[in-house]
Amino acid sequence: MITKRYNIFLDDKLIGTTELEKADAAMGVVFGDMELYDISSGYEFLKSYCVTNGIEIISDYPDDKLIATSDIPTLKIVNLTGIEIKGQATSIEGMDNDIFQVTISGVSYPFYEEEFPHHLKAYQDQFKEKQ
Repeated sequence: MITKRYNIFLDDKLIGTTELEKADAAMGVVFGDMELYDISSGYEFLKSYCVTNGIEIISDYPDDKLIATSDIPTLKIVNLTGIEIKGQATSIEGMDNDIFQVTISGVSYPFYEEEFPHHLKAYQDQFKEKQ
């Protein structure tokens, strides 16, 4: 399978990429590890952005540099053909000495099925009888 990469934009500025390699297809959710560009501390960057822009911080552990945000309306995930992966909410969580993940919740069908057929197939395969 060919791995797709998605660009991550915040306020129309490219901040990184993701493969959106994980999913909950039944719920229309995709998420994946982020590769951040030119950001030395994801925690400090996100905390500052959220405080400045009134974005709710769900979890904040400064000693561990761990943060989780609620929906960030100006966060956009775009495939390589320029199509935005739209959902009902897009958020980020993670920790400086580990990984950051981006989550898109509530991606509608049939778009979900068209963009992420591999996630839908993996979900459907769970219910097939083993022969």
